Amino acid sequence: IDYNGRYCMSAAAAAQNTVLGMDRGLHFPLDDLKHTRCLLLVGANVAECLPPLAVFIRHAKRAGCKVVVVDPRGAGGGGLADLQLKPRPGTDLAVALALCAELERLGALNWDYLARRCGGVEAALAAARPHNAEWAQGVSGVPADELRRAAAWLAQARPSLVLTGRGAEQHVQGPETAMAYLQMALLLGQVGVPGGGFGTLTGQGNGQGGREHGQKADQLPGYRSIKDPADRAAVARCWGVDPATLPGPGLSAQELFRTDHRADIRGLWVVASNPAVSAAKAREVRESLAGLDFLMVSDLFFSETCRLAHLVLPAAAFAEEEGTMTNIEGRVVLRRSAVTPPGQARSDWRTLCDLARRLGAAQGFGFNGVEEIFAELARCTAGGRADYSGMGYTKLERNKGIFWPCPAAEHPGTPRLYGERFAFADGRARLQPLAWGGLAEAPDAEYPLTLTTGRVLQHYLSGNQTRRIPALIKAVPQAFVQVSASLALERGLKDGGAARVRTRRGELRLTVQVSQDQEHGTLFIPMHFGGDGCANDLTLDALAPLSKMPEFKACAADISVV
Repeated sequence: IDYNGRYCMSAAAAAQNTVLGMDRGLHFPLDDLKHTRCLLLVGANVAECLPPLAVFIRHAKRAGCKVVVVDPRGAGGGGLADLQLKPRPGTDLAVALALCAELERLGALNWDYLARRCGGVEAALAAARPHNAEWAQGVSGVPADELRRAAAWLAQARPSLVLTGRGAEQHVQGPETAMAYLQMALLLGQVGVPGGGFGTLTGQGNGQGGREHGQKADQLPGYRSIKDPADRAAVARCWGVDPATLPGPGLSAQELFRTDHRADIRGLWVVASNPAVSAAKAREVRESLAGLDFLMVSDLFFSETCRLAHLVLPAAAFAEEEGTMTNIEGRVVLRRSAVTPPGQARSDWRTLCDLARRLGAAQGFGFNGVEEIFAELARCTAGGRADYSGMGYTKLERNKGIFWPCPAAEHPGTPRLYGERFAFADGRARLQPLAWGGLAEAPDAEYPLTLTTGRVLQHYLSGNQTRRIPALIKAVPQAFVQVSASLALERGLKDGGAARVRTRRGELRLTVQVSQDQEHGTLFIPMHFGGDGCANDLTLDALAPLSKMPEFKACAADISVV
């Protein structure tokens, strides 16, 4: 088993678990942004990809907050930026290390905070010091004076906040990149301060909840580790089974789809996902899926992955289901169904329980409704890092959501983490020495450009929902390749013309979109289209060792006029 957050949150999760001892996307409610006076927004086009958050940022700007956006594309993060740094894709770690070095040079580090609350500080700083602004300019292309200006703003503003997104994290050094930005917030003494600190932006509903509940290949409910004997024993007691019957860590999502694991994996059930479009190196993934003995897919609409399936089960949509979600803030919210699922569509929990019974596991799946399932989740998370044991449906509904951890019925929940201590036994954060390691596939003479992928405002994920809505298809009907105006001039590309984009995985023929606000050597293709416009047919499946996240956001490429 693995879950959608392998492609979304796993890098930042690895970073926070390593440095803080626990992972919650945001350590604070979004309303705390009203206190923020400098926001560093890294690898996240919030205006297009997370518009509700942009509202909070605009409120903060009106209150005097300065916003620094780190993104190779766009005009100031959709108008949010007071300063935009445009690194080459995959070089965000170089930018982060340079900012840490510059903050020390400026005398901006909070030494009292670091002495009281952090370990590993000297080793982390010693590793960062060689990565000064001039070095980072050579690696990332960001002018040294712009890096120093950003560092000065962070040094002067209190409180300051760092938010990272997939642009910085979907790399082989994605966990290290998230760590570097998290450590920057710690060096400034801002983690645990209202309006300050570090956060990572989850890109889809319940991306946070999935790993808390144990859907990740190496985790158990409550954010427990499947490798830790005490964690295994706690969950086994809850389930009434022998800990020895629990498996060890499984394969990550991208590994599940690789052809080199085909001999080991002969059957697969894909629930609410479309890996034929959304997985890295998608051509190989489709080949692997087509070669299975049995593929079952549960989804709302007939996707590209459904076309490869032996059996397709129609699933209920969000408004047809009842249950909880854990949102970007770590707030568990209850939602009630509005309508009955149409036709043969049904909730995934019912399908899971029916299948379990038919496979002879009826003992653990005799639930009569979702509230019973949540009650078991609350019991199984008791004492874990993501403790839900003090929550129930009545309390969730009365409070309009509760922040975990909530370890007792009388406990109000925990909107803000790390005010006094971090999640390790000694209460101290553990800073790490980090070094720039480069891309898995750097540009070269044959492929001199860098391809990156991402979202546009009108579409969502693999487009299986949004590519069915006439107004959205009319606005963005097909995939395109976005290039800078200078690269278009250099290569003879015309806005609206046709181009061939090549990587070592293959090529696509796409319409050209010329941008005045893009880093020169960057090609951008939206991730939402299948067929002849599938961006992930070109992407690289090199995995980050710590998170098993593929390097979606950077691979060597070239472009030519058709």
